[in-house]
Amino acid sequence: MGKKKKDTLEIEGSRDDLDTMNGALPSEQHDEESVDVPVKASNEAGLPEYRELSREEMDEFRGLMEAVLFVSNEPQSLSVLARHCNLDRVNTRILVDSLMDDYAERDGGILLREISGGYQFVTSDRYGDQIKGILGGPRTEKLSRSVMETLSIICYRQPITLPEVEEVRGVNSRQMIATLLQKKLIKPQGYRPVPGRPTLYVTTRQFLSHFALNSLSDLPPLQDVKELPFDEIE
Repeated sequence: MGKKKKDTLEIEGSRDDLDTMNGALPSEQHDEESVDVPVKASNEAGLPEYRELSREEMDEFRGLMEAVLFVSNEPQSLSVLARHCNLDRVNTRILVDSLMDDYAERDGGILLREISGGYQFVTSDRYGDQIKGILGGPRTEKLSRSVMETLSIICYRQPITLPEVEEVRGVNSRQMIATLLQKKLIKPQGYRPVPGRPTLYVTTRQFLSHFALNSLSDLPPLQDVKELPFDEIE
């Protein structure tokens, strides 16, 4: 027991030592230069450092990126593309942008677009009807007018609660919200800090992906909302 007490006293030390440990450094140390340690963003962790690529390397990475996008069923983010190709984000952005420009200039049946925060090959809208006629197209379930109206309100007023949706529509909208949740076009996100704490609803990434939108800023003006094919939800 005496040994333990001695160790404790040695650790505690003097009052001056404690002040120094708590951050009261001697005055002569204040003038030392601080060292900034660069910390990579989490989405860049593990990626190679930027370097200038040769023409041959650019062609090789560009072809690999095109192949990765071609076999992907979902939009691929810039970070995911960079990891797949073992390339830095700067060169990845340059190459994927060049691919987008090339397909846009071709104006053919396939386009590369930014969708839901990523990149994905899509067929041109110009051939949509013909493709559906040839392949039959996926079976779609048309949403009712009331569900479409509810989705439109959430799109342009999110985050929004059920009572707020019902105030705009003037009728009960609980079933409409349930349908949109089932279709994964909206999701709950927090609560409004008011009595009762009603749930807030926002649109999902699946909503963006379905309507080929990269972000909510790509939504058309409210008066042109009919441009979105709300009646063709799988």
